[in-house]
Amino acid sequence: MRSVTLICSFFVIGFTPPTFWFEVQHRDNKKEQLKLGKIVNERSLTINQIISMLYKHLTPEQRNELSALLRARVKKKDIAKYLGKHRTTIWRELQRNGSENGKYYAKKAKRLTKERRIEANKRFKKLERNRWLRNHVVRKLKKYWSPEQISGRLKRKYKADRAKWIGKDSIYKFIYSKRKDLVKYLRCQKGKYRRRYGTRIREKQREALKKRRIDARPEIVAQKQRIGDWEGDTIVGQDKKPAILTHTERKSGLILADKLDKATKEIAQEKTTRRFKRIPKNKIYTLTYDNGSEFWEYELIERETGLEIYFAHPYHSWERGCNENANGLLRQFFPKKSLLSPVTQKQIEKAVRLLNGRPRKRLNYLTPYEVFNGKTECCTLE
Repeated sequence: MRSVTLICSFFVIGFTPPTFWFEVQHRDNKKEQLKLGKIVNERSLTINQIISMLYKHLTPEQRNELSALLRARVKKKDIAKYLGKHRTTIWRELQRNGSENGKYYAKKAKRLTKERRIEANKRFKKLERNRWLRNHVVRKLKKYWSPEQISGRLKRKYKADRAKWIGKDSIYKFIYSKRKDLVKYLRCQKGKYRRRYGTRIREKQREALKKRRIDARPEIVAQKQRIGDWEGDTIVGQDKKPAILTHTERKSGLILADKLDKATKEIAQEKTTRRFKRIPKNKIYTLTYDNGSEFWEYELIERETGLEIYFAHPYHSWERGCNENANGLLRQFFPKKSLLSPVTQKQIEKAVRLLNGRPRKRLNYLTPYEVFNGKTECCTLE
């Protein structure tokens, strides 16, 4: 308390302890230039000091000092400088832990902080506090249910009652910290359960290693010497979830398009497989995709259709130039900011028929239909 009294007296008589100050320099009546903050005693700040000043909570000792300085009617910005905190930290502390009469008491502030911390930590002890949930988990574990199965079943059965939900990680933590006798009911008993941080990242990395890149594609594909080399991608609208799955044949420019209610890998695989099974085998050799997650089932597509699937490099859309151009043509009918939810498969097929029946300069004014079907003379559709 003696140190706090001395601090207060320093502020009352006008003494300012070492702190930040900002030097504003005027040059030729131009705009003011605010220089970097300096320490009065010229002691330079390290990065760690700056971070600690900005992000660390107030300590109990600092709350004592704050209370004493407020009683001495010291300005809040000066208090912030002395405590080495940002002024908003002081403001938040007074909002959270101040009294209704506008005063601040260190003892009450410390008590409120402790109560909030206890309340916040309760979410990590759900099984210990909820007897019904604990008994349910133990009972299912003894029936050799996995923690993930228990968690998923509870969320499905009690959709409206979140108090009966529990995550699989919490169940594993409960088993290994409180009930090691239940470990024998787990299928994997080699060691302590490890939270799977970064699993999605590692999964993407594994998928990237398995993919055949465009560099490995046969040279004949780049030369556009044959019918049967395709490129694929999706078009999305303003509503994001629905999409149009497009495939373009490289030599002829023929476009195929299917409506996806949701751009998931399962739906995309189903539509792609169904579409290419209708095409003769001598007209499907390779397929080059974008790196979207909707194409992750490419191995299944390969098995069911006989296509060899390759992937462009990330952010190299020009490597699938034919498909990108076709998507641009489709945008004439389905603009970027339009909604795809109300669009039907019939509307898509109508647009595709118009595009495939339109003569192309690069095809010597033949249509994609004609080139794909091996017709070298103009016919039909006019």
